[in-house]
Amino acid sequence: MTSFFIHNFGCRVNQAEAFAWAEELQASGLKLNTGCDGSDYVLVNSCTLTRHADRDVKRFVQKAARMNPGARLVVTGCYAERARGDFAGMPGVWMVVGNGGKEAVTAKILENAETAGPRAETTAYRARAFVKIQDGCDSHCSYCVIPSVRGKSVSVEEDEVVARIQALVERGYREVVLAGIHLSSYGIDFEPRSSLPRLLGRIECMEGTARIRLSSLDPRSIDGAFVENLAANPMVAPHFHISIQSGSERILRAMGRASAPRANRETLERFRAASPDAALGADIIVGFPGETEEDFGETRAFIVDSPLTYVHVFPFSPREGTPAWGMSPVDEKTRTRRASILRALSREKDLQFRERFIARELDAVVIERIGRGGKVLTGNGIKAAVADCPIPRRERMAVRIVGASAGGTSGEAVRRDSGVSVRL
Repeated sequence: MTSFFIHNFGCRVNQAEAFAWAEELQASGLKLNTGCDGSDYVLVNSCTLTRHADRDVKRFVQKAARMNPGARLVVTGCYAERARGDFAGMPGVWMVVGNGGKEAVTAKILENAETAGPRAETTAYRARAFVKIQDGCDSHCSYCVIPSVRGKSVSVEEDEVVARIQALVERGYREVVLAGIHLSSYGIDFEPRSSLPRLLGRIECMEGTARIRLSSLDPRSIDGAFVENLAANPMVAPHFHISIQSGSERILRAMGRASAPRANRETLERFRAASPDAALGADIIVGFPGETEEDFGETRAFIVDSPLTYVHVFPFSPREGTPAWGMSPVDEKTRTRRASILRALSREKDLQFRERFIARELDAVVIERIGRGGKVLTGNGIKAAVADCPIPRRERMAVRIVGASAGGTSGEAVRRDSGVSVRL
C-alpha cells in the first residue's frame, strides 16, 4: 500500500490544507505515516513569511531526501509559490507546486500511487479538525509578502463550510478550527455580503456538538457588534487572537495598517468585557524599519497595560517585493534583544492567566494520549497534562486545573454526576 507523510510549516491555513489532504488520500486507500522515513510520498506545505521560514523549509527538504532517498517529495505552499526555482534540481523533489496548483496535488499523487481501495478506518491527522473558510488578503501591509503568494481575499461558500463541519462532527471531531489568512473578512466577497458572525450562526444551528475555535482576527475588521456576537456564541471557544503588530502609532502607519493603538486596545477590552475568562493573544513585530527605542517602549507598554494574556513575537524579516524591503533595517542584535524582552513579558502574562484557573473546572478536548495520561486543550487555550486521562483522543472532557508553573499546567479529569463534580 502506498504511504505518505505531510510536514506542515506556517499558519493554520496550511494546517487546514494539510488536514484535507490527509483525509482525501486516506479515503482513496493510501496510508498516513507519522514520519518521512519509509513513506512513498512526502508532502511539504511551505511558509515564506520570514527568511527563517524559508531556511527551515529548505533544510527539511534536504533532510527528508537524505533520510528517505526513495521518497517522492512534493513541495508546495507559499515558498513554492514565491520562489519555486529554489527547489529546482534538489534531490528527491518530484513536484514543486505553487498555491494556485494545490488542489491538483492529491490528484497527481493518486494517479501514480498504488491504492488498496477506499478504507473504512483512517488515522486522524490531528486531534482537532481544521477547515479553511477563507484565503488571500487585500490589505497589502508594507512588510507582508502573503498577498502576492496567496492572492486576493476569497471566501468558501457557507453551505460548503457547514456541510464540511457537519461531516467532521459526525466522524467524531469535537473541536473544529476555522482558518483563514484574513478570517475576519470572511464573506465580504459574496453578493450579497456575508460575514463570520453570520456563518457562525449557521454552524450553531447544525446537528451535533462541537467547539469552534477561530484563527487570527484582524482588528481593522472588528467592531463592537462583531465582538459581542462572537463572545455570545456558545459554540465559539473563548480564545481570540488578534493581529495587532505594534503598539506604536507611528510604526503602524509605516506598516500600512489603518489602525491605532487606542482602537486596538478598545477591541481587546471589548473582548475581555464580553468574555472575562477568554485567552487574548496578539501577533507583534519588533524591529520594523525605523522603530526607535521610544516606539518599542510604546509597544511594550501597550502589552503591559492591555488585557492580553500572551503574544507571539516576530523580529522583522525583510521580504523582497514588499515596500518595506527598501527601508533601512533595525540591526539584528537590536531586533533580537527587543524580541527577547517581549517574549519574557508574554511568559509572565501567560503564567498569570493560567494561575487564575487553579481549582477551576474547564471544558477541554483531549489532544494526545500518553499511556494512562494525556494532554488536553481547554476552550480558553490552556494546554494541561492530565496524569490519569480516561477519555479517548479527540473527545471532550471536564478538567480541573490543579497547578500552573513556568513549565506548564497540570489538571485532573472530572465528571459531573447529578450536578456534583467528582474526581476520576
